[in-house]
Amino acid sequence: MEIVTARLKLRTAREGDIGAMHAVLSDPRATRWWSTPPHDSLDQTREWLAGMIANGADNPDFVIERDGVVIGKAGFWRLPEVGYILHPDHWGRGLAGEAVGAAIDHVFATRDLDALTADVDPDNAASIRLLERLGWIRTGFAERTWHVGGEWKDSLYYGLSRAGWTARLQT
Repeated sequence: MEIVTARLKLRTAREGDIGAMHAVLSDPRATRWWSTPPHDSLDQTREWLAGMIANGADNPDFVIERDGVVIGKAGFWRLPEVGYILHPDHWGRGLAGEAVGAAIDHVFATRDLDALTADVDPDNAASIRLLERLGWIRTGFAERTWHVGGEWKDSLYYGLSRAGWTARLQT
């Protein structure tokens, strides 16, 4: 499976993506608000990638390529919940929004879903801006929802309806 945008290619993950995804998942800047601490070993990333590949038949989750280089991932690791991460060298250019928007278009075009969900750390201002820019609406808050690296994290919950996404595209 492949989705092409103006600057990116989103495609199904494959084993050869291990090195590039390890560069993302081992970077403490990239994983600051991720659901796990930075990966310590290539084996840890290999296991994560194998799960992503195995899960691919059921959930539209993609690696992101820019100019032929894998720079992150975006999609639905477990429908209807979106997930995305980019290597910090590619932050601040609108690439995450472009990738997530393409994944949303894909899932609403191919799945019979009325709404999508997101769980974001309240301190992750960039991710909050991305979701809100794409039309996501805050639906809730919960304390101590993730235990990552010995520290409890809170969650802001967001939702995006099919109707809201369609209306946004028509304006």
